Amino acid sequence: MARVVRLGLTGGIGSGKSTVASCLADLGAAVIDADAIARSVTAAGGPAIAPIRATFGNKMITPEGALNRQEMRSLVFADASARQRLEAIVHPLVGLETQRQADDAVAAGHRCLVFDVPLLVESLHWRSRVDQVLVVDCSEPTQISRVVARNQLDPEAVRAIMQAQSPRLRRLQAADAVIWNDGISLTDLRTQVAALAATFGLSLANTTVGPH
Repeated sequence: MARVVRLGLTGGIGSGKSTVASCLADLGAAVIDADAIARSVTAAGGPAIAPIRATFGNKMITPEGALNRQEMRSLVFADASARQRLEAIVHPLVGLETQRQADDAVAAGHRCLVFDVPLLVESLHWRSRVDQVLVVDCSEPTQISRVVARNQLDPEAVRAIMQAQSPRLRRLQAADAVIWNDGISLTDLRTQVAALAATFGLSLANTTVGPH
């Protein structure tokens, strides 16, 4: 059996990481989105809801039965121990689902798995689980302007989110490869991603045995 390549993809908020993930999927990679999995386990009926309710109380659960993200965001920004308690609930569940999706992708014939993980650099275990780390990078002013336009947030709120993430320099130091996504067109970004992906042996011809 051909070797499966596991790539870790990360970047700060507003860097364009999701766009790069989409480009890699177009090249035939199986993209496993840790954020989407985290949202699913904290959605109404998700396996994280009962322990979150038991740990933090009903205030952290919406009337529909999902995680109250606004209340939880306010709490974890103010209380580091609350973040740790939340992560102790959510991270193991995300890990189980991530592994299930990875196993399914390999069984389907994919030979390149891309783990889209916003907090990959901050994690104690992710680096050992991937072969290479790809960081999507742009300037901090660009990050702020993109998120303000996309999410209608105040610039100070965006800066607070950025400060809660790994510093840009730390991400770059952890990178095996950097995708620069600032002041370029989508076409140029796709070209850059394709050229970089080729160095990992990623192409439509050899990433999956079936149609993508």
